[in-house]
Amino acid sequence: MQQDWKGLGGYGTVGLELVLSIVAGSYGGWWLDRKLGISPWLTLMGFGFGVAAGFRAVWRALERANREAEQQEQQEREARKKYHGRGESE
Repeated sequence: MQQDWKGLGGYGTVGLELVLSIVAGSYGGWWLDRKLGISPWLTLMGFGFGVAAGFRAVWRALERANREAEQQEQQEREARKKYHGRGESE
């Protein structure tokens, strides 16, 4: 049970990372627009980069979750094989 909560904590930040990436990119673009006076182009570019960075974080979390699920499944298969193999030799 404790391991389930640990896993949830690791993936619970993905949404926050997505939102913060978008906000940071948009703010950076907005700040540069104010400094350079070419509004709204850098804000839009910053938003686009933020969205890309956020979705990259989501993609990486999905890949990590898939890897962990495959490892767990492999461990369960090995445990079943070991259990069934032991029963046949007795």
